[in-house]
Amino acid sequence: MDLVQRDKRRVWHPYSALGADLPLFGVRRAEGVRLYLDDGRVLIDGMASWWCAIHGYNHPRLNAAIEAQLSDMAHVMFGGLTHEPAVALAERLVALTPGPLQAVFFADSGSVSVEVALKMAIQYWIARGRPEKRRFLAPRNGYHGDTLHAMSVCDPVTGMHGLFREVLPRQLFVDAPQPAFGQPCEARHLADLEQALETHAGELAGLILEPVVQGAGGMRFYSADWLRAARALCERHEVLLIADEIATGFGRTGRLFACEHAGVSPDIMTLGKALTGGYMTLAATLTTQAVAEAIAGGEPGVFMHGPTFMANPLACAVAGESLSLLLESPWQARVAAIESGLAEGLAPARALPGVADVRVLGAIGVVELEAPVDMRVIQPLFVEHGVWVRPFGRLVYLMPPFVMEAPDLARLCAATVDVLRAVLV
Repeated sequence: MDLVQRDKRRVWHPYSALGADLPLFGVRRAEGVRLYLDDGRVLIDGMASWWCAIHGYNHPRLNAAIEAQLSDMAHVMFGGLTHEPAVALAERLVALTPGPLQAVFFADSGSVSVEVALKMAIQYWIARGRPEKRRFLAPRNGYHGDTLHAMSVCDPVTGMHGLFREVLPRQLFVDAPQPAFGQPCEARHLADLEQALETHAGELAGLILEPVVQGAGGMRFYSADWLRAARALCERHEVLLIADEIATGFGRTGRLFACEHAGVSPDIMTLGKALTGGYMTLAATLTTQAVAEAIAGGEPGVFMHGPTFMANPLACAVAGESLSLLLESPWQARVAAIESGLAEGLAPARALPGVADVRVLGAIGVVELEAPVDMRVIQPLFVEHGVWVRPFGRLVYLMPPFVMEAPDLARLCAATVDVLRAVLV
């Protein structure tokens, strides 16, 4: 029995069912920007393994960081103990993120970091003597993860979690930001947000959003002016701003963090995905000294969360090296080159029937279709064309590793357009 057959007997995959009759491909190894399949085929990876492998695969410096840390310790509990990789990483994150963010809480994954952020906001207001501020406001078309409270702040209509609607906490939603990236934001674009904050500020713990780029909820790029205005409105109405930078952090949009496009600092920020360069699962929730001190000064005087594998030394060590690797590289020039390559390479898709939009920002390229793709058809076609692209719904998108060179990027884009032509024409 081969690997795929064994897998389908026992393994559940994301957004799938046990034994589902969907295309599945075994990977033998990964190197640079290529995936080497069990059957001998080699694919250019256009997804950076769900956006996290920004340095490509099997990088010697990241390998060495893992190996060096392994010789000291693979793990130690973080309750009552600490270690150099965690402290050094926290110091680096505070230095890199907007100035007011001073405290770092490590978590296991992006979804968990969102749970931490929401709990942090609720506990902050309890400590401030305002326990009624326990709900959240979020723009529609947002996505923040698959755990329970994270699902509750994802889009309730177009999101993936409608099945759980009756058991999720009831949150509040406003229209998705309308002006596109680079366009000005007018008063009419903020009317829904302003009204919601004016009406519900007394019960809102925070506004949670993905700055500038809404990811899995629609791959939408919106105006930095809207984000800047949202920050000001949160301050006016005493509502914490939570920036989910899990997908956008560490250079993906052309800035180190997407909040930089608007020049704003949130009260709480979540990080994940590219944090370890795709090597291990790790996330972080950062907040201000004011939030941290309020929680410490309230009952019970501690933040009520503590993952078993919090601040795992291996993950923190490789995250620190990934940050060094990123900052020592010409990452801005690389992302700019990828942006140009995506814009040029995906442009022919605009002429295809059934294509609603083609848009690019930083190292993100999106072809939005008028109808959802059939994964049983389109996924094998991408593999036959020598690329790994994983669409969802109506979105065919590319988020390549930052180290992808121009010839590979051109091949990736050309294959994407060819596959779309095959399924649309």
